[in-house]
Formats: sequence, C-alpha cells, structure tokens
Amino acid sequence: MHWLKILTPLLAATLWTTASPLVAAQNRGDDALLAMQQAYRKGDRSQLAQLLPAVRGHALEPWGAYWELRVRLDDAQPEEVQAFLSRWAGSYQEDRLRNDWLLLLGQRRDWMRFAQLLPTYRMQDDRGVRCYALTVDQIEGKAGPAAAQELRDLWYAQRDADDGCTNAAASFYAAQQLPASDIWRKARLASEANRQRAVRDAVQIVSPESVPQVNELFASPIKYLTGQRMARGQVRKELGLLALIRLASNDPGQAAAQLEDRWSALLTAEERNWAWGVIGKQAAFKLQPEAVGYFAKVRQDKDLSDDLLGWKARAALRAGQWRQVGQSIDAMTPQGRADSTWVYWKAKSLLALHGGDAERAQAQKLLQSIASEGGFYEQLALEELGQRVTVPPAPAALTAQEKAAARGNPGLQRGLQAIQLGLRSEGVREWNYTTNLHTPGGMDERSLLAAADWACQREVWDRCINTSERTRNEVSWSQRYPMPYHDTVIARARTIGLDPAYVYGLIRQESRFIMDARSGVGASGLMQVMPATARWTARKIGMTEFTPGMINDHEVNITIGTAYLKLALDDFDGSMAMAAAGYNAGPGRPRVWRNGPVLDAAIWAENVPFTETRDYVKKVLANTTAYAALITGQPQSLKARLGTVGPRPSNEPEPVKDLP
Repeated sequence: MHWLKILTPLLAATLWTTASPLVAAQNRGDDALLAMQQAYRKGDRSQLAQLLPAVRGHALEPWGAYWELRVRLDDAQPEEVQAFLSRWAGSYQEDRLRNDWLLLLGQRRDWMRFAQLLPTYRMQDDRGVRCYALTVDQIEGKAGPAAAQELRDLWYAQRDADDGCTNAAASFYAAQQLPASDIWRKARLASEANRQRAVRDAVQIVSPESVPQVNELFASPIKYLTGQRMARGQVRKELGLLALIRLASNDPGQAAAQLEDRWSALLTAEERNWAWGVIGKQAAFKLQPEAVGYFAKVRQDKDLSDDLLGWKARAALRAGQWRQVGQSIDAMTPQGRADSTWVYWKAKSLLALHGGDAERAQAQKLLQSIASEGGFYEQLALEELGQRVTVPPAPAALTAQEKAAARGNPGLQRGLQAIQLGLRSEGVREWNYTTNLHTPGGMDERSLLAAADWACQREVWDRCINTSERTRNEVSWSQRYPMPYHDTVIARARTIGLDPAYVYGLIRQESRFIMDARSGVGASGLMQVMPATARWTARKIGMTEFTPGMINDHEVNITIGTAYLKLALDDFDGSMAMAAAGYNAGPGRPRVWRNGPVLDAAIWAENVPFTETRDYVKKVLANTTAYAALITGQPQSLKARLGTVGPRPSNEPEPVKDLP
C-alpha cells in the first residue's frame, strides 16, 4: 500500500469517494448472503425470497439462488428446476440441486424424469441416488448379479434408514434378485449399530408381520429372548439373533449364556457363527480377555463380516495369538485384506510365526506394498524394511502458468471467497467439488498442487492440506504438513518440555490449523480446547487473567493447549499414544484402556474401542513423525515414539489426579 502514502489528500479522498459505493454494495451482498444462510438453516422461505435480490451479481449469488429454491423444492415445478440448472450450468450449485431433485424424484417414484436427469449428474457420490438408479435398472430389466452386489454394498454401508437403498432392496427382493438372507443380514448390521428404524425397514421387506417384535426386542432383548413367545414357539430365529446382537452390546457374557443355553440349537451354523462373532466383538470393545474364547467358537470365519473379522484379529493381537491374527485376515474379502492396517498385521503375523523363506518373502512383499513416509502403518512398514521416515523430494516448482490457472478457476475463487466470508461449509464443498478428479474437467496432480498452493498462500490450511493429500506421485510435504504460528509453537513447546513435532501433529489432526474451528461439543481454536478444560488449565499454569473469550486468540490457545497436553503426557508416563487418546476421548478412558497386558503401543492403539479415537491416535503419531523429519531434517522413527503401553505400577501415584 506504499502508493497510498504518496497520494495527495485530495486524490486519496477522490479515490475513496469513487470506490465507496462499490465497497458498500459488496458489503451489502456479503451481509445478505450471511443472512440467507441463517434463513436457509431455519427453513425461512419468506426471508430467503426477500433477500435474494440483494445478492444479484455477487460472486456467490449461486449459493443464494440455491438456498432460495432448495428450501421450497418440494413445491417447485420441473420447469423452475430446469431453469435453475440452465442458469447455473457447470457450477457446484447446479449439480447439488440436481442431486437433491433426483432424490426427490426417487422418493416420488417418478422414474421417467429420474432416468432423464440422471445422465447429467456429475458428482455420482450419493448412495441414495445410486440406489434409485439401480431400481430403475431393475424395473427396466437391466439389473444383473453385478447390480445386486452393488446394491448390497451400498445398503450395508449405510447406518441409518434410507429410502433409496431400502426401496431398491425391496424391488430386487420382489424380483427374486436378492435373497431373504441378504435382507436379514442388513437387519443384523443395523441391530449392531443400534439403528432400530433401519432394522424395521429391512424386516418389513421379508417379514412384515414381525415388525412389532422388532420394537419388543429393542426395548428389552433379554425379555424377548426368555419370554413367552419362545415358550410357545412363536419367535423367528432371525429375530432371536437380532435380540442376541442387541443384548451383546450391553452384556456379552449374558448374550453368550443365552446363546449356549437356549438359542444355539435354534440357529443355523452360519447364524451361530455370526452371533459368536458379535459377542466376541463386544467383548473386545470392552477389552475383556474372554473375547478370544468367544471368537474361538466361530467354526467358519468366512461367515463373518470384515468388521467382525477385524475385531477377531484385534483380540488375537492383544492376546499375542499370531496364528489367529493371520487366519482372521485371510478370511476377509479382498477389499478388507487390502487395507493397510491388515496388510501390515498380516506381514507381522508371518514374521512372528518364524516361518520359512516363503513366509518371510511374503511378509516382505506385503510390507513393500504399503511402505511410505505417510500414514501410520505405512511408516511402520517402512521401518520393518529397515528404513526411517524422511522428507520426500519436493515436486518441481509450480510454473507461473500453473499458479495462474488455479487462481483463475471460478469454482476455487468462489470456494475461497465463501470460506473467508464465513460460509465455511459451503466454501469447502465447492472447493472439493472443483478439485474432484472424477468430475469433468477435474484436476490432475499438478493442478491439485497449484490449488493447494493458492490455499496455503491464503492461509486456508485445511484446503491446502486436504487438496495436496490427494496427489500420489507429486508429493509436497510443505503443503501437507504446514507450520503456521511457527515461532509461537516451537518456543512454547520447548519451554515446557514438549516435542514441537508432537504439538504440530496434534494440531493438524484437531483443527487443520483453522483458528476459529469449533467442534460439535464446544471445543475451540487451533488445539480444540473445551471451555472447562481451558479454565482448569489456565488456573493450573497461573494464567490469572484468562477469560473464555481469549481461547480463540492463537497464542492463548497454543499456551493452554500445550500446557494441557504436557500435563496429559506426564499423567501417562510420557506415552504419546495414551496422551493423544486422552486428549481426544478424555483421560479417564485411556486410564482404563491401559489395564491388562503390556503391549506394543501399535497393538494397544489398534485395540482402542472408539473408532474416532483409534484413528486419531494413529494419525497424530504419524503426523508427529512427519513433522519431526521436517523440523530436524533427520530420519525419524515412529516405533521409537510408540514404545509400550501397560498398567500403571501400583506404587506409582497419578501425577495429575484431577486432569479433566
């Protein structure tokens, strides 16, 4: 802004007078958009209609137009929808509304209009829309075995009830293209996930008269399993299995007793195997040593889902039963076995069993297939092969033309503008849509790097990281592992005896460096500190002037977050894995999870019962190792940061008893 300093006061005033109406108009448009977002969330049709003219000509007008039409889509005429699609052709908002309209047409069973519109749907990422499309294929006689398998995969992956996939399943079942056993399998999965409506919807397809019993078995599974219906022989064995699944979620031991005493003879061999698998999983959730015994009652592993087999493998890992680890992984589907988690543990099981040259060669091949500097098991595989984590070579520098192409992309421009206006959710979705490799005109790796570079320059760190992470051959660690607030983080961490790489690894996972990030439970800022935790920590470190409003100041947030992390680390004897688990799930849970045998921390982390916390711990530790390589310039070891996890010695007091 040096040029402003040399303008005469008169010229400066003239420029300001000329620009101010434009600035004021832009501000009015911004304010109207923010108000429209709030009106959309409330479903306020009248307010949206009143505000829409105020955003005409604004760069983000497509969002205002989308909100105004979407909130009244149920009553909109097809011609009105088509006019919107034409007006905003090629935009994210066009395809977003097309997605919404396709779902509505499917719900209305308007298959003719649905089929006409489907070919222009670009995102192709909505399970419900895809299930409706499969229904159309089935009605038209175009659906074969591959379509039935796709439907199974889509339906089973949905935890909540969904009209699209449920309707498709009913259609395929009626046409004898989906057997009853597949419908009951969906009911099992939904029962395990405690999704009563999804269970009812599945049972409605194969046994409508049994739907009232679904409510009974959810209300009290033990009463259902031992009640009068069984005595009179009026219960379906499939419903008994659902009740056993529900009972196991609360009391695996009681479910095991019911299965052995009453239900084993009533169920098929496949159903018994599934029941024991669920009971074993629930016992493994609770870290009960009985889990291994329950899983041992499964006579054919192929009867279990990949999820149940995964928990069988975890229980075997915890018990040191390497042969069972390998057998459980071998029974998974090809997709399950391809997950880096199970590639790594299969290789480890082969090495642990001290097999011959063929087994060692197989283990070596498995490790080589996933080994890299990024990712928890990828880094561990690298170390098993005798290497360390180092910073990969940077890609060739972006050219001026590549950078200009990213900055000139309308979708990226709108995405960043929305984010910086405060429409983060909308901006992220538009950014992701624009960078999606599967859309027409989607980006190659150099274009992704250029988009990530622009996001980094604008300090929109989450889009920088997430966009860069999608490249496979062109890998930029400066984009994937940025270090905002470098001096503050490094100085604060070293002052209190924390590894700065650990702090950065945690922040990257917690907030992606979004300063105003706020979680659904109220955690705030870079290090996602809860209000009560912030107050407690501030008192603990003598920050007497602290007020809740200060937590979004980056220096205050880092000061309090690192202080709490150091206290957690001390409480868990320096274990980065346990401290990360405590930071995510609260310290009380890992204090319980550490009880039992002394374990390699990788095995301990893989047995963390909460999926979110299990993934969190692994990602924080992998991030930490990568940041350490960047900060020090030296090869790094993830294994050295893991160590072992076991019970706190009985004669060792808890360092911070009141740690929240």
